[in-house]
Amino acid sequence: MIKFSNVSLIYPHSTTTVLENLNLEIAEGEFVLVIGPTGSGKSSLLRLINGLVPHHTGGILAGDVSVDGLSTREVKPGGLAHLIGIVGQNPLHGFVADTVEEELSFSMEAMNLAPDVMRKRIEEALDLMSLNSLRSRQISTLSGGEQQRVAIASALVMHPKVLVLDEPTSALDPIAAEEVLSILHRLVHDLSLTVIIAEHKLERVIGFADRIVHINGDGHTSVGTPVHIMQTSSIAPPIVHLARALGLVDPGLSVRDMRRMTEPLRESIPLQAPISSPPKVHAVIEIEKLTITYDEKKALNSVSATIYDNEIVAVMGRNGAGKSSLLTTIAGVGAQASGTVRIHSVDSKSLKGKTRMRTVGYIPQEPSDLLYAQSVAKECSQADNDNQIAIGTTQDLLNQLVPGISMNAHPRDLSEGQRLGLALSVVLSSNPKVLILDEPTRGLDYEAKKTLARILIEFARVFDRAVVIATHDVELVAELATRVIFLADGDIVADGPTIDILLSSPAFAPQVSKVMAPAPWLTVHDVVSALGSSN
Repeated sequence: MIKFSNVSLIYPHSTTTVLENLNLEIAEGEFVLVIGPTGSGKSSLLRLINGLVPHHTGGILAGDVSVDGLSTREVKPGGLAHLIGIVGQNPLHGFVADTVEEELSFSMEAMNLAPDVMRKRIEEALDLMSLNSLRSRQISTLSGGEQQRVAIASALVMHPKVLVLDEPTSALDPIAAEEVLSILHRLVHDLSLTVIIAEHKLERVIGFADRIVHINGDGHTSVGTPVHIMQTSSIAPPIVHLARALGLVDPGLSVRDMRRMTEPLRESIPLQAPISSPPKVHAVIEIEKLTITYDEKKALNSVSATIYDNEIVAVMGRNGAGKSSLLTTIAGVGAQASGTVRIHSVDSKSLKGKTRMRTVGYIPQEPSDLLYAQSVAKECSQADNDNQIAIGTTQDLLNQLVPGISMNAHPRDLSEGQRLGLALSVVLSSNPKVLILDEPTRGLDYEAKKTLARILIEFARVFDRAVVIATHDVELVAELATRVIFLADGDIVADGPTIDILLSSPAFAPQVSKVMAPAPWLTVHDVVSALGSSN
């Protein structure tokens, strides 16, 4: 179905190739997972499939890419629209209509399909992606995860032979992600749809993949089965790292397999109660009876909570539960709301200018909203100047989070993860009293997430700061959060220590906890520490 023949790709002003002499054939009905470090070229490989690279993005391409016998050199992306459906990293960039149903019908209208055919396909897609209740909603009012499902549905209505998805589960809660991947898996097996996915959250998708394409970041690629690639790959889900830490021969790609392999170990280790966290002292964020309504629908329903210094609080819940509404209101940039939000006893909406910058650091779901300079170097130097800190401080932060970014690159030309790293560096350099992050791991690989976790933990503990994160990334929450607030339909349904909340929820439990249950361990580090203390 898809054939890469001696494909090499390099972008202008780059010192390394994205792909070097890649030869790859993807068969009809194959589910292929593309992995690699942040900024390594995963998105470029996906865009080569439908000709977006180099026709629309530039770059020097050698070799040939063909889809169903059509060369992307000779046929531009529009000529492949009937064959290939593509869902980008940021769904908002691809929407052209105002409402969900209009968006689904747009591409079919462009192909001049009959109205009865269009109606049937729209109903099928709405049901597949659980979007029927949102069919008349304005896309701009949807949550990030809901927008992602709309983008996938708008690709499926065209009945493509090939579906290309760039981080399709990055903004989805664990249950919604599982549903989407199960749907794709069924389409692969029932309709022989060819699916190519680039994804960082391997714990979600690796069980569905037939093969993995590992882009190493230096132009070279490795192709093989998941078991073969996971034998040596540094990019791996938590249970693979757990298998390595325990000295197991097999990588263990599923919770079931890992539980079978670790059964003797679990039975031999005495259970230990988790260490209780120190008492809370100084209230930093005080939320009282906060209510937010959009189009007569309550996003938050009289929510009250207090967040203290040194806390890293994860706000979790399904898509559309009200997480982003809560964060924007805390940051003082949200919609009109009833109730109060105070930061260090000051109403968050009353904070202005430099006082706001020193008090609240806020990174929205779309980090590009914070970037306005013409190069990465100018963004960093401007942040140093605005915050009156030593020249190079922001750049040093960036190099820790996402190393290897060209300082001459335009922020809009960076990958999603690189833009997030840049925005986070700019905000952190101001050393705000409160840091608020909405989906901070979109586009970040495991190493970047580890670095992010370390920086946020140091930021909270060393500087006595409060950090609030809205995320679906349970593995990140397990690594760094001290507390979890769980939202559902605008209400707080759970609020407590991370270990209590995650262990009580099968859907939101991290992989290691599922493998080692009933032991109260969330991460590989927890297991290794417990084993060390028991010997």
